[in-house]
Amino acid sequence: MERITTRHSPLAIPDPGAPYVLEAQIGHLLRRAHQRASAIFAAELGDGYQITPMQYAALVKLHDLGAQSQNRLGRLTAMDPATIQGVIRRLEERRLIERSGDPGDRRRATLRLTEAGVALVRAMIPHGIEVSEATLAPLDEAERRAFLAHLAKLV
Repeated sequence: MERITTRHSPLAIPDPGAPYVLEAQIGHLLRRAHQRASAIFAAELGDGYQITPMQYAALVKLHDLGAQSQNRLGRLTAMDPATIQGVIRRLEERRLIERSGDPGDRRRATLRLTEAGVALVRAMIPHGIEVSEATLAPLDEAERRAFLAHLAKLV
C-alpha cells in the first residue's frame, strides 16, 4: 500500500487486498474538506452578512447571469427544487431578490436581484475570493490547479 503524508496524517491509497481504512476513503475525505470549507465560509461571510453558502451561490449566479427562473437557478447552483424554494423565500424576505411574472410563460416567475442584492453581492465577492484562498492555502499553485481540475471531473 502506497503511503501519502499530509499535514494531518499519513493516508494510504486503498488497494483491493488492504484492510478498510476510513481516513483513506474518498467520501470521508470529501466530507472533511467540505467541513473545513464551510467553517472558513462561516468565519468569512456568515456572521457579518448572515448568508449561507447556498444563498451566496444563488445571489452570485443571479448577479452573473441576470434574471433567471427559479427552476433554472436551482439547476445552475445544483440545488433540488425544495432547497432552492427555501433559499429563494429567505432571500425574498430579506428583499435581496424579487420575483416578477415571465411574459413568455404565465406559469413561470423570473427572479432578479434588487438594488440591495446587487450591493450585497458586490460587497461579498472579495470575501468569497478569500474563502477560496484560505480553503486552498495548504496547496501550492500547481497543486491547486490539479486539485480543482480533478474535483471538477468528479462533479
